[in-house]
Amino acid sequence: MSNPFQDQFLKAGLVNKQQVQKAKQDKQKVKKQQHNNKKIKVVDENKIKIQQAAEEKARRDRELNQQKQEQARQKAISAEIDQLIKTNRIEREHHCDIAYNFEHQKKIKRIYINEEMQKQIVQGKLGIARITGQYELIPKAIAEKIQQRNEKRVVLFQEEKQEIDANDPYAEHQIPDDLMW
Repeated sequence: MSNPFQDQFLKAGLVNKQQVQKAKQDKQKVKKQQHNNKKIKVVDENKIKIQQAAEEKARRDRELNQQKQEQARQKAISAEIDQLIKTNRIEREHHCDIAYNFEHQKKIKRIYINEEMQKQIVQGKLGIARITGQYELIPKAIAEKIQQRNEKRVVLFQEEKQEIDANDPYAEHQIPDDLMW
């Protein structure tokens, strides 16, 4: 397919055959370079997509690994708390006939204790901890350790003092700590 302008320039004598061939070769080189550049861009885009997919997979793997590590850490802490409760619980024998009621998860729970244990709970020397659905009495030091690891496992441990509201009309009337329900 001949270019009509080239034919006219040849007839007019403005260019010779060598110049026309050189122009064709230059034009073909430019087309070839443009075609190669398109292939390179497509290849580069594929590489970028592959790299992004690999980075995304690595990020998901890191997140999953962190979750697994956190679960293992929580499991180890739970086992440690169970061990603390089992080894340091205060035995409640058959002569524990006082029902001590307390609140846990918006429900009233009950354990049976004796009078001495009740006094120690009221004074804050004993705490109540949960282990596999049961409630056990534990010393204050152990309750503090358990609270540091997981405060949800210590059900009752009275350490803080209650503030008295200045506007409370019943402020002068003290509520006994050993009130039985």
